[in-house]
Amino acid sequence: MGNPLRILHVVVNMNRGGAETLIMNLYRNMDRSKIQFDFLTSKEGVFDNEILKLGGQIHRIPYISDVGHFAYKKHLDGFFRENATYKVVHAHMDKMSGLVLQSAKKAGIPKRISHSHNTQSEGGLASRIYKWYAGTLIMSNATNLLACSRQAAQWLFKDKTKNVNILKNGIEYKLFSFSSETRGKVRKELNIESDACVLGHVGRFAQQKNHSLLIDIFADFIREKENSYLILVGEGPLKPEILTKVKAHKLENKVKFLGVRSDINRILQAFDVFVFPSLHEGLPVSLIEAQAAGLPCLISDQISKEVDLGINLIQFLPITNSSLWSSHLMKITSSNTNRSIQPDSLSKQGYSINETADELKNFYISMTG
Repeated sequence: MGNPLRILHVVVNMNRGGAETLIMNLYRNMDRSKIQFDFLTSKEGVFDNEILKLGGQIHRIPYISDVGHFAYKKHLDGFFRENATYKVVHAHMDKMSGLVLQSAKKAGIPKRISHSHNTQSEGGLASRIYKWYAGTLIMSNATNLLACSRQAAQWLFKDKTKNVNILKNGIEYKLFSFSSETRGKVRKELNIESDACVLGHVGRFAQQKNHSLLIDIFADFIREKENSYLILVGEGPLKPEILTKVKAHKLENKVKFLGVRSDINRILQAFDVFVFPSLHEGLPVSLIEAQAAGLPCLISDQISKEVDLGINLIQFLPITNSSLWSSHLMKITSSNTNRSIQPDSLSKQGYSINETADELKNFYISMTG
């Protein structure tokens, strides 16, 4: 047996975001005798210890927002010069991948993957203009293109979508199967009555996730259904703003902020409906997980239709007014939902992590073979 092929994944940090969670799911299920993951990051992350335990290496350079464009490029160039033995660089930074792949190409790294996980850039005007510039460097520097959905491919790679491989956001779906016992336990931990109605959301407190509308929806809903709670899982820059809005609506006792959790599979059991009014998304892992848990999902019509696994759990709504959402929620929560789904419904759609990890392994091997 030769040494495994080492793939360098480039991310800002390895925290519990959608793309990072997917990378870790892939890493845990990868045949590590053949493929080993290393990481180039700019900040510490919650998965760092696990990466080291699995045999990965973590390299760190300062991020562009801390040191500016020229210093960041200098760090990237220097890093790839010193680590030019990598055969494959896999960049997960959407438009910012352009800068990474440009440096990797300059250092002579033969295979350079750009992976689209989104359908829009975040940040203010200056930030978006800069990302646009970085994005223009992708096509001339990437040798391979990956995306989590057709829509994500369209956004980052424009008219080159026929050259894109779609890698589905697979999950360990058996971990999410509904359990009424877990539901009872989690509700007890969170001081929620067993007959209360629970709306839930998992996602960063960032513009894209549209928490502000989510609070308006809940404020409408709870007027109709008093014995209700909203559970919010995640952290992020807009959390203080959302806390303020919750106080303004006098909902402090009804909205629970759980922070970042490593046990999403348990938490989902306590929800009755997953509410997801995002402004844009690639293909959210959290929505695949919610369907694996048999949860009805009320989601924004801005999200790729590919997220619907065809098991009658997804309803799309326009993000125009909160009362439309709350009346739909009333309908969903008044009907009795059976939370058990066909065990193979996710693998049939290609969302089993074992299959995704296998597909990615073969992709890497065919690139370098």
